[in-house]
Amino acid sequence: MSVTEHTSVAQPAGNPGPATAKILSFPLNTWYVAAWDHEVTNKAPLSRRVCDKPLALWRTTDGRVVVLADACWHRLAPLSHGAVVGDEIQCPYHGMRYDAAGRCTHMPAQRTINPSAAVPSYPAVERYRFIWVWLGDPDLADPDTIPDMHQMTSPEWAGDGETIHADCNYQLVVDNLMDLTHEEFVHSSSIGQEELSEAGFDTTHTDTTVTVTRHMSDIDPPPFWLKNMNDKFPGFSGKVDRWQIIHFQAPSTVCIDVGVAKAGTGAAEGDRSEGVNGYIMNTMTPETDRTSHYFWAFVRNYRLESQTITTQLRNGVHGVFGEDEVMLKAQQEAIDANPEHEFYSLNIDMGGMWARRIIERMLAAEGRG
Repeated sequence: MSVTEHTSVAQPAGNPGPATAKILSFPLNTWYVAAWDHEVTNKAPLSRRVCDKPLALWRTTDGRVVVLADACWHRLAPLSHGAVVGDEIQCPYHGMRYDAAGRCTHMPAQRTINPSAAVPSYPAVERYRFIWVWLGDPDLADPDTIPDMHQMTSPEWAGDGETIHADCNYQLVVDNLMDLTHEEFVHSSSIGQEELSEAGFDTTHTDTTVTVTRHMSDIDPPPFWLKNMNDKFPGFSGKVDRWQIIHFQAPSTVCIDVGVAKAGTGAAEGDRSEGVNGYIMNTMTPETDRTSHYFWAFVRNYRLESQTITTQLRNGVHGVFGEDEVMLKAQQEAIDANPEHEFYSLNIDMGGMWARRIIERMLAAEGRG
């Protein structure tokens, strides 16, 4: 069952309760992206810290992804510094080898292998151009619960993305993406405009998702969107209708349906044929409680053949997110300097507050609240 709330700039709406500036921990019984698919090979292991756990990732000869704890059973040497040997990983220190299940298969200078010689192995799934890993109870690792990011691999969409190493708690990135009115102030030269703060919005939430919907009618397109309109409609000028539909999937995936269309052509009612439509795909993986791996991409459903547009969009969004990086790092530093401060919530914080409540419930269910 979902609940919908409408918020205008003139009227406050009910909110999910107070929020403190505390640093949220990370649920473990969930899927997180550990890497892009192209980062994991059978040539050399990849080192990646997820939820404060060092991991070693590699592929077997048949292409299957393996994720092990990045510490040899013998003397805790990082396995990611070692080598991939066939379907196994070899420790760089004394040459012990481990299979995909984490069991030791070879010890130097002896034929008998200690039966306790093993390292943790974690469930991994390759989907939507990402490698997803589950660090919690392996019996609960259902691939069907991986967040929906199908646009990443659909032939109806084209695009590319990057990884940001964010110097902040993952939840601060979620907050940032759930309230896009900050674009007016942080991204004023590209995607920001004052209508963002003036427009009302609807917030819908379930036990695991939050959706924030905002439409703006008969407005001037900001530079980023004017450029995109001209990519599809050369010579376009004039007013547009703009939309932002933010889809949060617990605990840290946010896919944002964005775009503009020629004013009055029915975009708000679902006819986007006279416009340009993109998805900003974001999934944040906690590295530590104060750093995050932020995987993002921008995909579009027009001019799919143009690598030039793909590159221009990736580079443009890279610049926009660079501005967010600076702000989020400064916010994390301020939180650390003011640990007892409470966040004061505005109407625009509704989506982010519901996301926080969902995460807090996940943590409580694991006894980690």
